[in-house]
Amino acid sequence: MTVRHVRMNRQAVDVTSLDEQEGSDLAYWLSRTAAERIEALELLRQVHFGYDPARDCLLRAAKVVDGSRG
Repeated sequence: MTVRHVRMNRQAVDVTSLDEQEGSDLAYWLSRTAAERIEALELLRQVHFGYDPARDCLLRAAKVVDGSRG
């Protein structure tokens, strides 16, 4: 899954402090499969680091260095 396949309903998001939360996020995530948890983690990573499919390539070239010298 990539970020471009996901849309967020901003009206459904409620930002609160950890002290104000009701219920248990832990119980929700433990009810999900391992694959669903990893998929959600990957989505968060892509959002956080600004994933851009157009830049989905190496940005630097590798240089082979001869390590046989001293």
